[in-house]
Amino acid sequence: MTLIALDVMSGDLGAQECVPAALLALASDSSLRLKLVGQSSVMAPLLDAAAPAAGVRDRLELIEASEIITMTDAPREAIRRKKQSSMRIAADLVHDGLAEGMVSAGNTGALTAISHFVLKCLPEVERAPIMTSIPNRHAFTQLLDVGANLRATPVQLRQFAIMGAIVARDVHGRERPRVGLLNIGEEETKGHDLVQEAHALLKDLRVAFEYVGFVEGQDIFSGDVDVVVTDGFTGNVALKTMEGVAGLIGDRLKREFTADLPSKLAGLAARPVLKRVSGSLDPRRFNGAIMVGLKHIVVKSHGSADRYAMAQAIAIAATAVRKRLVQHVSQALGSGDHSTC
Repeated sequence: MTLIALDVMSGDLGAQECVPAALLALASDSSLRLKLVGQSSVMAPLLDAAAPAAGVRDRLELIEASEIITMTDAPREAIRRKKQSSMRIAADLVHDGLAEGMVSAGNTGALTAISHFVLKCLPEVERAPIMTSIPNRHAFTQLLDVGANLRATPVQLRQFAIMGAIVARDVHGRERPRVGLLNIGEEETKGHDLVQEAHALLKDLRVAFEYVGFVEGQDIFSGDVDVVVTDGFTGNVALKTMEGVAGLIGDRLKREFTADLPSKLAGLAARPVLKRVSGSLDPRRFNGAIMVGLKHIVVKSHGSADRYAMAQAIAIAATAVRKRLVQHVSQALGSGDHSTC
């Protein structure tokens, strides 16, 4: 059995979506157990209303947490003043060996700070980046960092590349991942000193992934690269820009297909195609960003994730545990010979 702690109270939607998500995850994975961390007075009625089957309910445990870390709480204050929060207790359960990983949709800064403070980075890792999946032409691209570290040194970017390749291989099944370093151009002379230094470090690696060099923003979607590496500031801006563009396209299509009767008829005719496209690009299918490089598994869910998206994040955490992701990262970085990664 794989045991995951779920921070139920954090995020934009909280227990209302996290409790049903837990039940969905348990129903689809008979080898999964969950500890739901939050306020019992909130969680218990939601469970009672859902009336899960005995086989599902038996693999679920409620853990009391009296406090909630909000999306506006400062990371340092979350560590100092909210030790009884659902996020902190979930991390403590993992630290104490009472869970093998945790999932939270809460405040990214607070989760990053608590993860580093409680769970710690592997000895070989300077900073743990957040890695997420982005749909591309063929499947999806792994992008890191998307917000944990606003700045990154060349050495850290090199570590991000190695860890990203391991996740792409072990969690997402890419046998020999293609890794690119995000830049303003593919030419060797483009970019500031930091990316130039990181590029030089990556070129010198003896690795079991293919370093393709500099890539640009559009390459995230081309399907020609499996992992794109950047700092947390750039990665987060890129991610939020993608979300905004996707929303704009969806709104524009809806407006055009409802503008008049001919447009509505065209919309009806196109509905099967639009439904397939929408399904393939549904962000809920890609929810769940691994904070890679920690001593334990931490998965960050989107703050506004619904139950289906949250269930996907739980599944990713369980897969990372079963694939022994932490051990593989430690082995690859600690050996100095990255041909084994």
